[in-house]
Amino acid sequence: MTENLSIGRNTIAYDLIGEGPLVVLAHGIGDSRHSYRFLAPALAAAGYRVANVDIRGCGDSSLGWDGYSRTDIAGDLVAVVRHLGGPAVIIGQSISGGAASIAAATAPELISGVIELAPFTRAQSFDLGGLFRARRFRAGFVQLAKVLVAGSLPAWKKYLDLALPTKPADWDAELARIEAKLSEPGRMAALQAMCKANPGDAGAALAKVTCPVLIVEGTLDPDWADPRAEGEKIVAELPKGLGELAVIEGAGHYPHAQTPDQVLALAVPFLARTLARA
Repeated sequence: MTENLSIGRNTIAYDLIGEGPLVVLAHGIGDSRHSYRFLAPALAAAGYRVANVDIRGCGDSSLGWDGYSRTDIAGDLVAVVRHLGGPAVIIGQSISGGAASIAAATAPELISGVIELAPFTRAQSFDLGGLFRARRFRAGFVQLAKVLVAGSLPAWKKYLDLALPTKPADWDAELARIEAKLSEPGRMAALQAMCKANPGDAGAALAKVTCPVLIVEGTLDPDWADPRAEGEKIVAELPKGLGELAVIEGAGHYPHAQTPDQVLALAVPFLARTLARA
């Protein structure tokens, strides 16, 4: 059953399942809470209360927000945790990984840990060398550029084909659902606004984080020429001893949808030791 949290004149939609310590799930751009359709029930079965959130402008959350930056999304996630009663661990993918870092830095009393899946959590420089070296990175860059400039839904679908090297069994139905949602007026514009949002705000927050952080990268993520190196850079910018990196062989930009069992195997021990200290 979907619940809604009012934030100003807008609403954030989320599902709440399970009982136990709180875990908040936040997806990436152009997606919805359905992205966690495999992980959310598994976490609930493992003994956690799971709030699976549609970030602003996505899924069943409202449109018409003043901004779509990681800082804006972080504020929404903190509001959800506060509403449901923290502390919580946030699991954030892509743009929401960066947002989770900001949430942890700005509300340490509410956020006891962060798991970032394929996160955009640092300011990115143009990787010309990577475009020449890495075919997958080059192909993903071209499709994302078409989305950013022209709002091309066919280009987004081609990007997703790269971003999930191995498709879940329900992928045809899931892709149709994504296409239908992004065809709604205003949804593609929200996606484009998130694409344009500079991740420098998340990078600036890393040094202020005080809780444990797990970074999960996939070796076939087309968003970077070298996903492992990106994860290592995020860990290096966190305070010493707080960050750890896990790399899933063969995973793309959506490890929670492509390799949910491996993400669950990484998440459960992290949650157990992190929330036990909260």
